[in-house]
Amino acid sequence: MNIDQAIEDRLGPASEAIASFVFYSVPVMGQEVKLILAWLVIAALFFTFYLGFINIRYFAHAIAILRGKYDKPGASGHINRFQALTTSLSGTVGLGNIAGVAVAVSVGGPGAVFWMAMMGLFGMTVKFAEVMLGVKYRHEKHLPDGRVKISGGPMYYLRDAFNNRDIPYIGNIMGAFFAVCVLFGAIGAGSLFQTNQTYQQLLTISGGQESFFADKGWLVGLCMAVLVGIVIIGGIKSIAAVASKIVPVMGIVYLLAGFVVIAMNYQQIPESLLIIVKEALVPEAGLGALFGALLMGVQRASFSNEAGLGSAAIAHSSVKTDQPVSQGFVGMLGPFIDTIIICMVTAFVIVISGAYMDKDGMEGVELTSRAFASSISWFPYVLAFTVFLFAYSTLISWSYYGVKGATFLFGEHSAVEIGYKLFYCLAVIVGASANLGSVINITDSLVFAMAVPNIIGLYLLAPEIKSDIRKYFQDIENK
Repeated sequence: MNIDQAIEDRLGPASEAIASFVFYSVPVMGQEVKLILAWLVIAALFFTFYLGFINIRYFAHAIAILRGKYDKPGASGHINRFQALTTSLSGTVGLGNIAGVAVAVSVGGPGAVFWMAMMGLFGMTVKFAEVMLGVKYRHEKHLPDGRVKISGGPMYYLRDAFNNRDIPYIGNIMGAFFAVCVLFGAIGAGSLFQTNQTYQQLLTISGGQESFFADKGWLVGLCMAVLVGIVIIGGIKSIAAVASKIVPVMGIVYLLAGFVVIAMNYQQIPESLLIIVKEALVPEAGLGALFGALLMGVQRASFSNEAGLGSAAIAHSSVKTDQPVSQGFVGMLGPFIDTIIICMVTAFVIVISGAYMDKDGMEGVELTSRAFASSISWFPYVLAFTVFLFAYSTLISWSYYGVKGATFLFGEHSAVEIGYKLFYCLAVIVGASANLGSVINITDSLVFAMAVPNIIGLYLLAPEIKSDIRKYFQDIENK
């Protein structure tokens, strides 16, 4: 038995057990509906209506904030708004946009693409709420050497919100539960999934099962672990500096390639649109196919943009601002860029090319690679480089989320940070050695578990969020 097989034999059963618990389902109209997905959809719809469709009404205002129109000099924080957004995006604009979309189409059909877009649109308001609260309830710790450590995210606003209402025990439990989820969720969404799909694309371009790397996933993982470790040792400033350079480059390269493929097949655009909408709303296979497409679309969109999971609030909490609401508007741009733009480009390439019709069960990055190659034969090599950048950026961002979960639980100590970072890098090696099914199961389970305490906190603080928005715009009008 080689090293890769030994790792898979241990990870597989564990992933199945965790997934069966987190994705508990109930029969609805003859279909199995996962309760955690319903939880996310209801929250996205509630906040969109409750906050008066701010995702649409204040979209231009969000762009103006990002451009620095409302910045104030001297505000506390470590990183600027653009760095906060790109750090957050580097955690979401990862392989969920390349491999995750492919998984959605291979399992749920082209109709899943429509529901991904809808979840991205409604998810913008949830992202606004959690980012705003992340900044508002962040904590600053002044160190003896004069440095200031800033920590924020759902674990902090969950704890403080309940404490402010004189129910500290609930707040402590909720905050700790989220911290545990993000601590291990970072391992799933970061280390395991990203490295796994990077390795799969490397195999695709190097000969598949005949490749030198066919049984050496651990070696690829080891190389990536070293590269990740070099950056994450420097903390949020180092991560933000790298992310702010990688994210724009990888996004532009990938989008340009996607637009080229779509343009080369422009005659199929109307038919592809029709297929996507038809399969989403009136699939030939009936209600079962509709539910399947909807649920898979929601699941992959939520994994891709993380709206409702609370992870992005951790990155945005370090921004230089004293206006939490303003950063909430910047944060809501994340799902738009991630799901409505980048994911849809991937989806269109897959559907227009027809590559999804040749699928053999669940497929990830291999399907996307085949779709691009149908129009640009040499593109899998470019995709391999893009996949690496997407994966790398996600790896470094999620390491920060995991560190913040660990320090919330065990204290702001250097030993805690270093210990977690070493554990995280070891998990990178494991991710390259497991198969896609096991990685998808354990990754989705660990990440989606974060939504349970986070959304409870958002509901509790909903009136406060609406009140702060009203006051924010009153202050702007009075200036």
